[in-house]
Amino acid sequence: MTRTTSEGGSSAVAAPTLDEHFFRREYGRVVAVLTRTVGVRHVDVVEDAVQTAMLAALTSWTAQGVPVDPGAWLYRVAYNNFVDDQRRKSGRQRILATAIDLATPASHDLPGSRFSSEVADDTLRMLFICCDDAIPPESQLVFALKTLCGFSVSEIALRLFTSDANVYKRFARARDRLREIDPELETPPLDTLRSRLPAVQAVLYQLFNEGYLSSHAEEAIRRELCDEAVRLATLLAEHPIGAVPETFALLALMYLHGARLGARRDATGGLLLLEEQDRGLWDRDRIRVGAAWLERSATGDVFSRFHAEAGIAAEHCFAPSFKETRWPEIASLYAMLEHIDPSPLHTMNRAVAIAESQGPAAGLAVLQALAPPAWLAGSYLWDAVMGDLHRRAGHAAIAQRHAERALASAPTEAVRDLLRRRLTSAA
Repeated sequence: MTRTTSEGGSSAVAAPTLDEHFFRREYGRVVAVLTRTVGVRHVDVVEDAVQTAMLAALTSWTAQGVPVDPGAWLYRVAYNNFVDDQRRKSGRQRILATAIDLATPASHDLPGSRFSSEVADDTLRMLFICCDDAIPPESQLVFALKTLCGFSVSEIALRLFTSDANVYKRFARARDRLREIDPELETPPLDTLRSRLPAVQAVLYQLFNEGYLSSHAEEAIRRELCDEAVRLATLLAEHPIGAVPETFALLALMYLHGARLGARRDATGGLLLLEEQDRGLWDRDRIRVGAAWLERSATGDVFSRFHAEAGIAAEHCFAPSFKETRWPEIASLYAMLEHIDPSPLHTMNRAVAIAESQGPAAGLAVLQALAPPAWLAGSYLWDAVMGDLHRRAGHAAIAQRHAERALASAPTEAVRDLLRRRLTSAA
């Protein structure tokens, strides 16, 4: 089949069929490659150029068909948009002097030579740049999730337990800082990159979590986000600055959780509780890979939050059944997680594990000693746990109040259906 592209040529090769996730995946990649070409100080203009290219693609491809290499098409159109913007704003030709040849089909490939201190993958490299130490950590995370991972403001706000307005403010702080970067420092030396590693790991962790339990209204699970997180984490683990036990543990966590993705939905696409899942559907190959990464992470004296969470995931994966899960060990791992990374979320999860092994009253005793901060007390997670434990303890009126609040504040219909089934079942 011959498909004519907007660049005036035709190809005898059948154009690919784009899946629904193409634009989300390509957005971050094109931003990263174009930013490397023109400079990170222009990142706000780059974002606008890429967004305009995406809109142009929707119109052009609908009328003329999808080009054989849609990624290259998007890059070239975005680059042209950027150049046009620079011409209009300054009238200078400096950017053209360093431009790659737009007529070359491979113009979207990674430009230039690589040095030992550089990260080979542009998206991963851009993650390190986003995690500049001069940018507040909360702004680093927001900028990376929005610019490179394609998250919406509302998705980020939900994940970080904050408001849309705060997300916008944090994003603006990061972008303002990146505008100020000296062009000579846009590829930081190895030691600088190493200091940013924890922030990069945090971004990849959030990227995987959004795929595992999505805040998107129509998609409870977004496997493509999980796969991208695993891809980037693997690149990180293979690079000298990222080949550390914490990265290995993060990969173990991703593989062990990812092994259960195929069993987390029923025939209609609804979410299933852990005790409802068919363990025969769990991906044993992924579990083996996850276990190998977990074993590799057990070197040196480091025990990070990723080690604890991967250990918890391993307990679930290797348990013969829900009832035979080693809940005391899981509770102990959550206690270690609380010590490493204090958070009321970890305390809440420890209470759930204690309730499974010692009964709901024991779990409630843990939570009654906790004064949850406003961001947690107003979350559906808190009300869901409190509603479930009170229901199981026979406190019907209290359980109902928490259940109603949890259902009212659930972020998606899929989560609401799961909570309704959990919170209204017989004790």
